[in-house]
Amino acid sequence: MKYIENIQQVAELNPDYLGFIFYDKSPRNFEGIIPELPKKIKKAGVFVNEIPEILVSFVEEYGLKMVQLHGDESPEYILRLKEMFKESIAEKHQRSKYKMPEIVKVFGVKGDFNFETIKPYEELVDYFLFDTKGKERGGNGITFNWKLLENYNSTKPFFLSGGIGLNEVGAIKELQKTNLPIYALDVNSKFETEAGLKSVKKIKKFRNEISTN
Repeated sequence: MKYIENIQQVAELNPDYLGFIFYDKSPRNFEGIIPELPKKIKKAGVFVNEIPEILVSFVEEYGLKMVQLHGDESPEYILRLKEMFKESIAEKHQRSKYKMPEIVKVFGVKGDFNFETIKPYEELVDYFLFDTKGKERGGNGITFNWKLLENYNSTKPFFLSGGIGLNEVGAIKELQKTNLPIYALDVNSKFETEAGLKSVKKIKKFRNEISTN
């Protein structure tokens, strides 16, 4: 999300998460004020190889409940980040009420993908996210070969992403019949009229179609 009025319009559809990209090389890079949102909508921040101290400052400033790591972040990076969340952010809250932001490690998939590469992250993150590996770090509007998910060898829930639009509803419903631990669908470019501006009409239609038998 990028534009205040559009953020408010999409929030009325009650998504579980709204994403904000904090990566200055992205045309969707967010700069500004996030309007007041219903408490049940979690704000997710998208980062690419960000300096941990800066990432933590964004979490504090915007009240982010999730961080998506779209870069080449190592397991050591994530360990450091979690320590910083505990030490820096928790000081500003009553510890009994404080909850660490959810952490999602993103993997770009293209051609054959070796799911062994996700193993070092398994105990460190809350979710994985599988996106299509392309020219950009995300928002390429292309789906990867979902047949590859048959090789998924983890019980960790994951976000499915990469070129998801109205034409993918049938394929998604087939995937949902499997034992894959699909936690959520991450939609973006296929619902845009321009970078960062979402079509509420298309999102409504997608939500209705994906929820019907």
